[in-house]
This record gives sequence, structure tokens and C-alpha cells, in this order.
Amino acid sequence: MMSAAKDVRLVIISGLSGSGKSCVIKCFEDLGFFCVDNLPPQLLPKFVGLCRESRSGISQAAIGIDIRERTFLWDFLKVYDRLIEEGYQVELLFLEARDDILQRRFSETRRPHPLAREGTILAGIHSERKTLEDLRRRADRVIDTSDYHVHQLKEVVTHCYLGKGEDKQFSLSLTSFGYKFGAPYDLDLLFDVRFLKNPFFEAALRPLTGNDRPVQDFVLKLPEAKQFLLKLYDLFDFLLPLYRKEGKSYLAIGIGCTGGRHRSVSLVNQLKDYFENKGLLTHCRHRDVEENS
Repeated sequence: MMSAAKDVRLVIISGLSGSGKSCVIKCFEDLGFFCVDNLPPQLLPKFVGLCRESRSGISQAAIGIDIRERTFLWDFLKVYDRLIEEGYQVELLFLEARDDILQRRFSETRRPHPLAREGTILAGIHSERKTLEDLRRRADRVIDTSDYHVHQLKEVVTHCYLGKGEDKQFSLSLTSFGYKFGAPYDLDLLFDVRFLKNPFFEAALRPLTGNDRPVQDFVLKLPEAKQFLLKLYDLFDFLLPLYRKEGKSYLAIGIGCTGGRHRSVSLVNQLKDYFENKGLLTHCRHRDVEENS
């Protein structure tokens, strides 16, 4: 069973209503995954068996599971554990977003939240979030879609799942952001660089960003920035092999400054070059670089 089971890679997509499950499933379709949405959990073993027996040679599939009721959740977890015990390559992707973002999405589409019943949209969101706490803890990867538009979300999914099975490459996601707009929710490691001198207070640099050479030169020539980067390099050289040893295939790192336009952008670009020179697959996102521009 074990060797045959490894022939099929299965990604199960679930999460909060309104967090972008349908969009993510379309992303997997574009990556060449065979996709099915809203498959009852009890049919998962049968589905995997059909993939293995398919004449078209289905080697990777993505399944959307819509879990709203607690009894339905327990049924899914039992099936999920059984697939893992039998040696299948099963990965659980959990999608979420902040309450205000989910509330806005439901309001804009004028769709009722499935768990709102007679209450408010926000009450439904809180109820679902509590119901899915255990599922979220079991997830191999959690993606917060709050700050992504459709094309950015597709880029993140592509970055995370482009590899196949055991040969997939360890990858890094680097995000620059401004604390004035709130810290991202989906980071594994976060670093605050507001201790560095701010280019914002230099009239010639204020309208520029950390993607521009004058700002990069200003930031990277600061003695504190040079020392900070050296310490980060040492830290990551120590940490990344340990994360990989524990089976982690993806690490999300955030660098934050006040506005997310100058210092954090410059340092994230520098880290991106450092990791890529080491041959690591690296995705870079400057979340707030256009804010207040």
C-alpha cells in the first residue's frame, strides 16, 4: 500500500467561508492539479483510489472541503487520519482572513454567511472560526488571504505548491509591511526595523521607496543595518536547516517599519538576494509600498 499510495499527491483545501477557497482551487487547476470542489469527506478514499487507477495518470489532485458543522468536521478528521496512516501524500491547506475583511466580502456580495442564521455576519464568522480551530491547528499550511487580490493569491499558491511530492523545494516568503497598517497574520518570523534611521525624513528620499537605489544606499549604509543583516544571515543559516529537518517546506518571514515603504522594503530586497544566491526558492511581497504614495 505504501509505495502505491505515494503515486498520488492530494492537497485538501478548507478554511473560513469567504476566505477564497474557490479562487485557490482555480489556482490549483492552473498548476495542473485535478480539482474537485465540495467533495463529501467519506468519498475521499474512493476518490484517491480512482486517481491511482486513472488511465490519464492523475498524480496530483486538489479537493475543496466545505466544513461548517462540527459533526461533519469529525467525519473529515477520521478520514484524513486514515489516509495518512495508509501512507498517502496528504496536505491540508487552511485559508483564513481577518474578521473585517470577511465581513466586507459578504457585504459586497450580499451573500448570507452560512452560519449567521438569524444573527449578524460577524456572529457567523466568529462561530465558524471557533468550530474550525482544531482543523486549523492540524493544517500543514495556513494562508491569510486578507491582503491579497486574486493575482497575488495565485502567485502565493503557485510559489507554495509548484513542487511535487517529496521533491518539492523548501521555499521562503518575504513580506515587507508598515506597522501603521497592521502586521500580517500569516508570518512564522517577524522582525521590527523601526530602530533604523528613517529615510522618510529626508526630503529627496521621501517620495521614493526601498525599490529605488538612493533609498537602498541610504538604508544599507547605516552601520546598524549592516550589523542587523549580518546577524539575520547567521540566524537564518542556523534556523533553516533545522526547519527542513523537522519537515517544514515553507517559511514566511516579515520585516516591518513604520509605513512599509523604505526601510522594510530595502531589507526584504536584500534578504531576497541573499536567499536566492543560496539557491532557495523565494517569493517577495511589498504589501504597503504603494500606501500614502
